[in-house]
Amino acid sequence: MSNTTTETEAPPVPSDAEAERLSTAPVESDGPAAMGVLGWLRWTWRQLTSMRVALILLFLLSVAAIPGSLIPQNGQNQFKVETWKTQHTTVAPIYEKLQLFDVYSSIWFSAIYILLFVSLAGCIIPRTWQFVGVLRAQPPAAPRNLVRMPVYAAWRTEADAAAVNAAAHRLLGRRRFRVNLADGAVAAEKGYLREVGNLLFHLSLFALLGGFGWASLASGTGGKLMVAGEGYSNTITQLDDFTGSSFYTSDDLDPFFLKLKGFTAKFQDRGDQIGAARQFTANVEYYAGNDASKLKQGTIEVNHPLEIGDSKVYLIGHGYAPVITVRNANGDVVYTGATAFLPQDGNLTSTGVVKVSDYGTGPKGTKTQLGFSGFFLPTAPVSFEGTGPISLFPGDAAPELVLNAFEGDLGTDSGLPQNVYQLNTKNMHQLTQDDQPAKARLKPGQGWTLPDGYGSVTFEGYKQWASFNVSHRPGNEIALTGAVLAIVGLIGSLFVQRRRIWVRAVALPEGGTLVELAGLARSESAKIAEELAELAVDLQDDAPATEDEPDAEAPDAEAPDTEDLEPAAAEAPEAPSDPTVPADQNSKE
Repeated sequence: MSNTTTETEAPPVPSDAEAERLSTAPVESDGPAAMGVLGWLRWTWRQLTSMRVALILLFLLSVAAIPGSLIPQNGQNQFKVETWKTQHTTVAPIYEKLQLFDVYSSIWFSAIYILLFVSLAGCIIPRTWQFVGVLRAQPPAAPRNLVRMPVYAAWRTEADAAAVNAAAHRLLGRRRFRVNLADGAVAAEKGYLREVGNLLFHLSLFALLGGFGWASLASGTGGKLMVAGEGYSNTITQLDDFTGSSFYTSDDLDPFFLKLKGFTAKFQDRGDQIGAARQFTANVEYYAGNDASKLKQGTIEVNHPLEIGDSKVYLIGHGYAPVITVRNANGDVVYTGATAFLPQDGNLTSTGVVKVSDYGTGPKGTKTQLGFSGFFLPTAPVSFEGTGPISLFPGDAAPELVLNAFEGDLGTDSGLPQNVYQLNTKNMHQLTQDDQPAKARLKPGQGWTLPDGYGSVTFEGYKQWASFNVSHRPGNEIALTGAVLAIVGLIGSLFVQRRRIWVRAVALPEGGTLVELAGLARSESAKIAEELAELAVDLQDDAPATEDEPDAEAPDAEAPDTEDLEPAAAEAPEAPSDPTVPADQNSKE
């Protein structure tokens, strides 16, 4: 933007320190403004809203989010949380107390989040106000001693001083500098997009945090495990688990139907990466609302969710579900179906249980129940000797089912909730055969006759299952926009150079005019020196250097008081041999 004026009345001439200050950030206080509670509160507020503290809080927020990435979260996958707890019984209670299974809704994470919000708001508001004030003001008037600037050039000319200043004003305006001509000097400033980038970066961070905050207040997630061929309606009664929020409850679930038609899993079967996953694809059919005539086909892959209404369905797990049939002593089928077994390692060695709560009367003439626990091995070894029941490969190259049998009370009639993936053997005893625990190793199609006349078990085959996360998370678009704008603002703040140029033409007592050019930039880039050199060359058309004249000396160039100057700026550069070239093009600020 350009804002020029030729007022004859000059604004108050700033000190050299004020002219050299290029940042629009408010000046921070080093300590409390006054003793007492009010002074300390004011000082604490200034520290909280400083950029230093904002960066510290942003770093702490990043560190605090690490446990949420490493430890399963209740709001994302309740199934994984329960599995993790059963595998780490020692530290699980400690993690529970530290809210490590609910990191993003924990008190300590929320405290950091809110403090960062306050810090950013307190930083942005005064900085924006300061920047608006700078935009409305004229560029700072030229300091008294231009020779003290990092980049400096001077020469003598026979042109009129007022004409030279007017020409400089015109040339700088063409270069899109904000220009002000007053008090016999031209002041120009450029690079305001640097501070715009700074403000955009901070505002974008604010939007990014706001998007995450809104997502935490108005989001909800549900989990569902389905064996191939099964489907469900997205209601609270058919979800395996559901976690809502203040503004999203079970009543707000998007109505839709989803069915898992089949699952495709491919693994590398040779080479150094044998067993590595190469494809996980869930083939589904679905319809939104209650109109089954609008049935659609779709696929869900890792990191490629299916969008239904305002919800996204993510694929988060996969495994095998052995199909087992249990018959009593009379040959009646008392249980049949596919039961999901849970993977325990990378080769999908899976554990699971089968609960036969409706077995009826046992061989002893009393009502009893049966329970089976065991392993499903997609690729079983020839022998378990030395290794135990483990799978050698995640693909189903040689599937086998290993079972143990129990008889007694499962506890399913007690009314207390039970984990469907665990068998409570407190009121049960394991069946024995030849004075050894009864167990069987079955291939698809094989059966096992239970000891003591309890009937038989048949391993009919197996299906694949997939677990899904149904997520409703508003605010992601806001967060994404904030992240993109933050990058744009950061680029502007890093690559746009804030710089000032002053031109002063003064009539000399002995005749002629002394032309002085000086430049100042925030960074060590040579761009300000190049711009000053180009301006000096362009000015030669209106203010040609006088030939065969001694080098010009700037007025008031006597040794300045250097007590309040940086050491590099305290020494004036030597007069240039070429009067149209800046004295020191590579000098630092």
